[in-house]
Amino acid sequence: MNEHIRPALATLGLMVVLTGLAYPLAITGLGQALMPQQANASLIERNGRIVGSALVGQAFAAPRYLHPRPSAVDYDAAAAGASNLGPTSAELLALQVARAEAFRAETGAARVPVDAVTASASGLDPHVSPQNALAQAARIAAARGAPEAAIRSMIASHVEPPLLGLFGEPRVNVLSVNLALDAAFPLAATLPETEG
Repeated sequence: MNEHIRPALATLGLMVVLTGLAYPLAITGLGQALMPQQANASLIERNGRIVGSALVGQAFAAPRYLHPRPSAVDYDAAAAGASNLGPTSAELLALQVARAEAFRAETGAARVPVDAVTASASGLDPHVSPQNALAQAARIAAARGAPEAAIRSMIASHVEPPLLGLFGEPRVNVLSVNLALDAAFPLAATLPETEG
């Protein structure tokens, strides 16, 4: 029996050291060496204060800001997830119709981008499509007293291409645009407050 227990315990000890210590330390070290910004959550600072992450969306309700896509978890990172409503769900259809009507009412857009009515799988997507962002330009310009062309140009300058030109879709990071809006067209109450 000892002949089986000793190798089993040695293997267990080796695997604990390899998978519980060596591997995590190696991956952490590689992450810090090769991409420290991403390894440290891509935090965005403003005036020495962290206002968010480029990788995690947050709610913006004020008309002066670019609004993110809907979130099934109200942008609560502790409860990330989807609504789990299926494509034949009457509740999902009603929710999307209401979101489309609200988007049209606030933007005047005839066509509503898909990401303006659908939540991402995580509920924390920090990006919207360029179409979604540009449809909001008139509302943002009116709220900030800025030329719409300037807002559209700013949004266009923040469009991120697909990864390696192949994977994903062009996208606009909501937080980075909102920070740029505050810098270019400041108002009395600006970030880090995210409520209307």
